[in-house]
Amino acid sequence: MALAAEPLENRFVRLEPFTPSLEAEMRAALDCDPESWDIMVAAGYGAHFDGWWRSALSAMAQGTRIAWAVRRRDDGALVGTTSLYEIKPDYRRCEIGSTFYRPEARGGAVNPACKRLLLGHAFDAGAVRVEILTDAINPASQAAIRKLGARDEGVLRKHKITFKGRIRDTAQFAILDDDWPEVRARLDARLAIFG
Repeated sequence: MALAAEPLENRFVRLEPFTPSLEAEMRAALDCDPESWDIMVAAGYGAHFDGWWRSALSAMAQGTRIAWAVRRRDDGALVGTTSLYEIKPDYRRCEIGSTFYRPEARGGAVNPACKRLLLGHAFDAGAVRVEILTDAINPASQAAIRKLGARDEGVLRKHKITFKGRIRDTAQFAILDDDWPEVRARLDARLAIFG
């Protein structure tokens, strides 16, 4: 499995790998909705941004993460971020996560369009397993992951510690290469509704 840090796009979004030239635009895009950040492991808004940004670039340099800026195609606005991370080429697995969208980008085509690109990128590169993890106290996120067709694999107790110090249980889901054709068809059908 060889995942490339390259732009990915479809008719709804363009995913642009983090580069120093995106820093100011990304800072502005993420500096909102502190309550949504509260349950995340790391925060990228306000005073938290600099450390979050450095951490993302460092992980990219180490080859363990590819972080993308999410640009909406219809107006060119940068509306969030998402990543493939915990990249394990020897095991042909990775995770999708570190995802945040501005409030106005939620509930439409942006998230399924991003997931379609990320999953396609991973499986085309030879992944056999893509995991999606979320906080066990976030039922909306879990419902969205199930809607993708990911399989629920249970809860990892006391799995992570959030930037606010809360010890979090993590709900774990996965999509296998065997599942991908059905998940891809489901995502394509969802996206067709948006035109």
